[in-house]
Amino acid sequence: MVSTQQRAVLQRSIWSIANDVRGSVDGWDFKQYVLGTLFYRFISENFTAYITGGDESVDYASMADDDENIEAAKEDAIRTKGYFIYPSQLFCNVASKAKDNKNLNTDLEKIFVSIENSANGFPSQKDIDGLFADFDVTSNRLGNTVEAKNNRLRKVLQRVAELDFGKFEDNQIDLFGDAYEFLISNYAANAGKSGGEYFTPSHVSKLIAQLAMHGQTSINKIYDPACGSGSLLLQAKKHFDAHIIDDGFYGQELNHTTYNLARMNMFLHNINYDKFDIQLGDTLEHPCFMDEDTFDAIVSNPPYSVKWIGSDDPTLINDERFAPAGVLAPKSKADFAFVLHALNRLSSKGRAAIVCFPGIFYRGGAEQKIRKYLVDKNYVETVISLAPNLFFGTTIAVNILVLSKHKTDNKTQFIDASGEDFFKKETNNNVLTDDHIKQIIEMFESKTDIDHVSKIVPNDDISNNENNYSLSVSTYVEAKDTREMVNITDLNADLHTTVTKITQLRSDIDAIVAEIETGKKKA
Repeated sequence: MVSTQQRAVLQRSIWSIANDVRGSVDGWDFKQYVLGTLFYRFISENFTAYITGGDESVDYASMADDDENIEAAKEDAIRTKGYFIYPSQLFCNVASKAKDNKNLNTDLEKIFVSIENSANGFPSQKDIDGLFADFDVTSNRLGNTVEAKNNRLRKVLQRVAELDFGKFEDNQIDLFGDAYEFLISNYAANAGKSGGEYFTPSHVSKLIAQLAMHGQTSINKIYDPACGSGSLLLQAKKHFDAHIIDDGFYGQELNHTTYNLARMNMFLHNINYDKFDIQLGDTLEHPCFMDEDTFDAIVSNPPYSVKWIGSDDPTLINDERFAPAGVLAPKSKADFAFVLHALNRLSSKGRAAIVCFPGIFYRGGAEQKIRKYLVDKNYVETVISLAPNLFFGTTIAVNILVLSKHKTDNKTQFIDASGEDFFKKETNNNVLTDDHIKQIIEMFESKTDIDHVSKIVPNDDISNNENNYSLSVSTYVEAKDTREMVNITDLNADLHTTVTKITQLRSDIDAIVAEIETGKKKA
């Protein structure tokens, strides 16, 4: 096991390196070089461990690329690991020779192309293709001259080589994955709004994953339709370490750089290419996995209130995802389009947990009609209101919408987890501790009323004229009155006593003044 102290030391070191090597380049713009180099080191050492089988007498890094034993093992290695790396291409060899390599940038580009091309014609091709596309060795971010670019690349390689991950077979996979996630988290935290769009903080991810998979001992597969860098899917892996996800992890991402980060993230957490399928594209307009079986678990933190094509594409009203609701989400706010997409891909035994902007739960128009569809069909299991400032780039107090297709009653649960008992203040953000997550999960499971926190509401009450299909937590969970209770009778008595004392004091003062005035006249 890796100690907490060892992890902390490694994390401090890697963030120090990330800041040091970027120089004057903005950290957000430079992230792909640090993350890409860390990934390059990981797959090099992971591949070496596979080729040697843990036999320390075999020194793969020192072997010649044209060794006949290497060629004999190549095809099986690609089918198993998904890629192939020759000894001369290993991170350790490139980093050790970087100091004297005047062609470092072009050599790295050739190596990355070779690694990607090694998968051509194999089942792993789509998972490996373009992995290093954002590691642009010609970019001016590295410098304005070839020499400057090589100096910056050399520094990144050497500093990442210095990191102590210990023996690979013992704990290195966990440390690599942790380091990568730590880096992504810090980049997101420092990037403002843009960072929050591709990374969900791990404490929130943990809650979402546990909600989606609650009560299930095994699932067929898990899906995130707007997966960002894959943080939600990876929390599911951690939560289900003791169980089985039969067919793996699925996701779709619109941003190309983030799509590559997600695929790297899968590898770095030791999810092999045949256990994940991350696709690039617009989930709403060009959805992948529509021919796949539905998913037993769906987790998602889609972008808040983004614009989409909506009614400008008249064919969408007939799309199997949106047709049942009879209306499309507004063009200016795609939130419910993501919700309906997730619902369509959810299996009959499954559950989806989706982060939502609170406005969609009480606004009128098309959004109200979609809520009517969800409530009338009894798909809404729970709506949870979270504390503000939990996410990067926004202070909004968001909600989690939990959808289910296997409810046994016609009721909906509302949980107000926005109070001070449900978050901890840390630096600039609030966080959910494990105890907070446990509290919320216990309430979710119990489905009981708790004053000012949880309310179980019959769907007929949601649909009545008074509530009119509002799914806002505040509509059903009465906020605790924290105002000080005042007893008017006691207050009046206190006031009477005080007034009496003031009157007596004034009388005493008047008597003293009169006595002083009398004395002066006699004098």
